[in-house]
Amino acid sequence: MAQLQAATKLRQMLADPDKIIVCPGVQDGLTARMALHVGFDALYMTGAGTAASRLGQADLGLTTVDDMATNAGMIAGLDRAVPVLADADTGFGGPVMVARTVEKYALQGVAALHIEDQVTTKRCGHLLGKELVDEATFVARIRAAAAARARLASDIVIIARTDALQSLGYEGAVARLRAAVAAGADVAFVEGVRTADDLARVAADLAPTPCLLNMVQGGVTPLVNAEEARRLGYRIVIWPLAGLTSAYIAMRETCRELKATGEIKERYTEDGKIDGGVRDVFELCGLSKCTEFDKEVGGSSFAKGI
Repeated sequence: MAQLQAATKLRQMLADPDKIIVCPGVQDGLTARMALHVGFDALYMTGAGTAASRLGQADLGLTTVDDMATNAGMIAGLDRAVPVLADADTGFGGPVMVARTVEKYALQGVAALHIEDQVTTKRCGHLLGKELVDEATFVARIRAAAAARARLASDIVIIARTDALQSLGYEGAVARLRAAVAAGADVAFVEGVRTADDLARVAADLAPTPCLLNMVQGGVTPLVNAEEARRLGYRIVIWPLAGLTSAYIAMRETCRELKATGEIKERYTEDGKIDGGVRDVFELCGLSKCTEFDKEVGGSSFAKGI
């Protein structure tokens, strides 16, 4: 099945002890297309970015399972050979709902998803005031996810995320992840690490379980580059705001220009071509591939040019 290929590929990548998987955060088709064009071998669908791009809302648990799974599936469908890791918030309910969430993501072709231990009305992991479910409830979520995976005979990777560092401290957070791994999680994710010392301890203390590191610009975690993360023992590094902040900055500046001057000036590449024109965007999104496919199968939709 095509939807299992990316998950299997991700597992193979995780099995390579020398590889660090670097995932830019993407929130829509255009940001995903650009990350694929640049050549990343895995992508991360951000929940915060999904809330901002699809709903125009902050990351306060307002997205539904359908918002998230549909967006993740669209991104995964752009290139089935590139694994997509996706935020699945709390699993969106009790064990039955968590199982349904995993099934939705797996059938959409998502390679991995992370489920956290916040209450259902969750918030971004780099905000204050997070509330947690008890450990038994969190472990039941992970156990339900693993059972759903087994029922589907899927390779989808289950990532257990804990937000317990803020309220329970380091040892409490690590204990929760050890329990989650025992319940079927493949990867451990401590959210909101605040100190360099804790950053260095996580991967060692949770070994041999692969660990994910979350790099949020403007967040609470000290930022490190991919090589430093690999040296610390992490196997996956996500930069979830890569697409969101770049879109935020570029759109802000473009709107200011239009508001102030009444126009948007064209930008040019070093060789004098217009940079970011409409055809550039269409080409990134598959213009030539679509026209070539139409011709190959005997279509005539684009016979007069495009």
